[in-house]
Amino acid sequence: MINDVIKIFALSILLIAAIVFFSHKASAEEIHFDNTKYILKYSIFNPETQGYMNEYFPQNESLINWTQMIGIYYFINEKSPLDFAKKMDKTIEDAENSVLIKFIENKKQQKAVLSFLVNNTENGKNYFEYNIYKYEKHPSKGTMMLKYATKYFCTNNNEITQIGNKIREENDIYMEKLITSPIPPIVEKEIK
Repeated sequence: MINDVIKIFALSILLIAAIVFFSHKASAEEIHFDNTKYILKYSIFNPETQGYMNEYFPQNESLINWTQMIGIYYFINEKSPLDFAKKMDKTIEDAENSVLIKFIENKKQQKAVLSFLVNNTENGKNYFEYNIYKYEKHPSKGTMMLKYATKYFCTNNNEITQIGNKIREENDIYMEKLITSPIPPIVEKEIK
């Protein structure tokens, strides 16, 4: 009788462990953010950064055709998230088609978040890409970056004004969402 109870208890522990393992594994290939489910559709080892790049898109979008995306990037050789974020800030400030919206750093926690706009064209359509990047230390070595991006297509000045007003109203909300969101683990497999 006692042996049966022990066997059932051990089997229950194994079952719970398997559920946790498989749900964790599935969650790394699927991310929920701002009431949208993002699916891992691009993952590749980047020889330049010596880390993996994972990009997630809504169900009907892809690397080639997207309006929203989440990116998780691992930079093994970037020791300081704050320095890395400052490099990106300088890149944004120096680019003709980009504008920095906000840059926040937490020196004590070695974290930084910045938001910016990039103006570009795709298939002859003008758009603004709204980006938020969050930088923090990787648990073992290097820097992790979490990216949230949305494309806003526009055809006239009224739409540009509306996009600007929407981003101004929502920027702090989305920055806070990224600040409070943990960076999911990197998926180390090739998906092209």
